[in-house]
Amino acid sequence: MPFLRRVKGEVSVLIRVFTTIEGSIHEIEEPQVGCWVAMTNPTATEIFEISEKYKIEVDDLRAPLDEEERSRIEVEDNYTLILVDIPMIEERNDKDWYGTIPLAIIVTDEMLFTICLEDTPVLTRFMEGRVRNFYTYMKTRFILQILYRNASMFLHYLRIIDKKSEQVEEKLHASTRNEELIELLELEKSLVYFTTSLRSNEVVLEKLMKVDKIKKYPEDTDLLEDVIIENKQAIEMANIYSGILSGTMDAFASVISNNLNIVMKFLATVTIVMSIPTMIYSAYGMNLNTAGMPFASSPYGFLVVILLSLLVSLIVAWIFSKKKLF
Repeated sequence: MPFLRRVKGEVSVLIRVFTTIEGSIHEIEEPQVGCWVAMTNPTATEIFEISEKYKIEVDDLRAPLDEEERSRIEVEDNYTLILVDIPMIEERNDKDWYGTIPLAIIVTDEMLFTICLEDTPVLTRFMEGRVRNFYTYMKTRFILQILYRNASMFLHYLRIIDKKSEQVEEKLHASTRNEELIELLELEKSLVYFTTSLRSNEVVLEKLMKVDKIKKYPEDTDLLEDVIIENKQAIEMANIYSGILSGTMDAFASVISNNLNIVMKFLATVTIVMSIPTMIYSAYGMNLNTAGMPFASSPYGFLVVILLSLLVSLIVAWIFSKKKLF
């Protein structure tokens, strides 16, 4: 079967096959016993070919291509499907936001398949051979290593979200705009996605311990415990950050409103102070008999009126400043 797709004269690798040879990972052309088949956003034709050749249900191969698919484990006669959520970065309005997409791990007697909508850092380290004690033919350990790497990626992105929220908070202290508040809202949405996905993954891990079809070896027990601990830690961090961010958004919504009130109060005070000379000048600008206007007959009348209006404005400004209206 073809493992390369040609698009506009360029070769786009969508299905890659890896195997461990002499302790190191190698990419090969055709699948063999003990290999790992990594599928990224496969086409319907490729799904049907895989389904027919390896007797895997088409619906199970399609499941990770639906972003709303729930995490679960399904045990069939000749394979086991493990579906978990993994973190991902999506760019919107020139900014990075966080969400989750499904990743399917299908284990047969001969090989292991992974299926995902897009390339993910969760699997990239395995493809590059940067994971210690990784062997494609040790399927149980490979599954646990993927799940451990997944939990670690959640923790990594959670720390980034926490740092981003701190940066936005610093901007909010002097802000009267909604832009920073919307950024916090996006980060809170990311935390909600993470919390929901991590809880679903926790259920999968609990079921994984009870699935007899996936062989469990004593040397993998510690790794399984590490995966569970790492996932629980990610859940706790997501809950803590979500609670802090929710409280912060409520507090800063009030801060933004208060900042706006301060600006409006300042503008109102300035308007009152500036209106005093305006009223005086308006009175002198009316078409009246000059005999009844103060300082109208004095050669210094113009200067006196200006100085008088400035003096009154300064007195009013001083009174407002004493009342902390500036």
